[in-house]
Parts: sequence; C-alpha cells; structure tokens
Amino acid sequence: MKTKMLVDCDPGHDDAVALLFAAHHFDLIGVTTVHGNASLENTTRNALSVMALANIDAPLAAGRGEPLVAKAHEATEIHGKTGLDGATLPAPTRKPIAQHAVDFIIEMAYQHRGELVIALVGPETNLAAAIKREPRLASWLREITIMGGSTTTGNITPAAEFNVYCDPEAAAIVFECGAPIRMMGYNVTRETGFTHADIERLKQSGKQVAGTIANLMAFYLDRQERIYGLTVAPMHDVCALIPYVVPELITDINTSVRVELAGTHTRGMTVCDLRGVRPGSTQKITAATRVNARVALSAQSRALIDLVIDTLLAYP
Repeated sequence: MKTKMLVDCDPGHDDAVALLFAAHHFDLIGVTTVHGNASLENTTRNALSVMALANIDAPLAAGRGEPLVAKAHEATEIHGKTGLDGATLPAPTRKPIAQHAVDFIIEMAYQHRGELVIALVGPETNLAAAIKREPRLASWLREITIMGGSTTTGNITPAAEFNVYCDPEAAAIVFECGAPIRMMGYNVTRETGFTHADIERLKQSGKQVAGTIANLMAFYLDRQERIYGLTVAPMHDVCALIPYVVPELITDINTSVRVELAGTHTRGMTVCDLRGVRPGSTQKITAATRVNARVALSAQSRALIDLVIDTLLAYP
C-alpha cells in the first residue's frame, strides 16, 4: 500500500521535482502552497503548471502568503522572477480549490488519521497555523517530513537554512508539536543534486516531462554554480521524500531540534544536539532531552539521484 502524503510546497525548481516524485511513488492526497521561493501567487501557479505538465490529479489548496510574525522573503536570485524560470511550462488546467490550505490540511489529517505523512518542503507556515487552529492535528498524523534546517551551515545566513529562516516561529511550532518528525537539512541536501551529465541524460530522453525538467535544472544549476560555487543542482526537497521509498539511502539520528528565534546572528538556526553525550554519564553535562526528530546526517547521494532520474524518465 502506498504511503498517503500531502505535499506543502513553494515551487521552486526542487519543489517541482518533489511534486513529480511524490505523484509517482505515493498516494498523493493533496498539494498545498505557501510563500517562500516566490510569492504565493507564483508558487501556486507554478505548482499547478507542474501538475498540468505531468497530468497529476490531486486537489491543490493555496495557503499563507506571509509568515506568522515577520516579513516575507523570496529567493528570486536562485529561482528567477517567476520562482520557476528556465522552461516554458504548460498553463494550469485546474484552479485551486476554494478551501484554504490550513483548513484543507486539518480536514485531510482528520480523514486519514494515523496514515497521513505531511511533507513540508517550503516554509512551515501552513502547518503551524493549522496546529494552532486544531491542537489535536499533531496526534492525527503518521509523520511530518521536513526539508529545512541544517546541522551545520546555513544558506540564507551563515547559521540558517532558507525554509526555516522564512518563518522561524512557524518552524518552532512544528518541531514542538509532538508528532513524529524527520528533518532533512541543508547539510545533506546541498550535496545531493543533478550534475551537468544528469541534466543531459534527461534532455536526451526525448520525453516531455524529463526535457522540461532538464531545462529548469540547467537554469537552476547555473544559479547554484554562480552564487554558491556548487557543482550540482541540489534536490533539497525530494530528499525529504526518499525515506518513504528507500530508507537505507539516508543515515539519521534521533535527537532534539530547537529553532533559534532571538539570536542576533542565529535567528532561524536549527540547534541539533549531535554531541553524543550519554545519558547519566555526568551530572554536569546534560544529554539530549526532549528528543523530537530524526535528523539526517548523510545520504547516498548518487543512488538517490539515480532513483529521482529514473522516476522522471518514467513520465511520458
């Protein structure tokens, strides 16, 4: 039986691939959109266009266009002015449903109690707002998988990864909600992506979906090379979905994650306890308490990307 999944996203080049991967491998219950890589208007249009490209049949609900507290940030320097520059995508063939994403998340969690995985691959605003509205929601979920945070360096600031930085208060609510959580951070995802050879393989397939993604990834890789000096187009978001398909590709650890909200230089940082202090080993150094997440430490990046490529090539 396929995992039931709801994808909350802000497309975004890597979000586009995550949507295609989710529709192929999971029972995609729905898609929700949020501010982040671009405005809510753009992320919603982009998600609908990707769904039209691959004939993905799932309801889409538009969500929050602003963080819970602070002002919105966008990543046009990485993803372009539309949030998904580099290829001509088909016009959307459907409209968002009338229901707001926050209400849709609550309804889907209730309908699929104990079965639903929510994949947060953008800022965590929609789910945080849903948890505030319906405190029982966390207990209804099978799991939350988050592309966000980092055990090491950030990307939008030295300490903070973009998705968490966009709404740290929302991220803190989600990490503290009590549901089982997986965290796939920038420390892993920045090293896991498409090379020039991978993009050429997609392009040479002659298939519409793969060819369109190849053009998107060429744009995305160029930006990553020029801005960060990376040699891959990072597949940040799809990494959060991999544990539900081939879990052995990810090495992780159960520990505590706290989101820094007040630091002058560290706002949005995910503080992950990786010290390895043994409980009871000393009375002066406290081991990780309130363990709340499975945090990814590494990935078998080549095997992971090969799986993603095979998935894209499976589309017409």
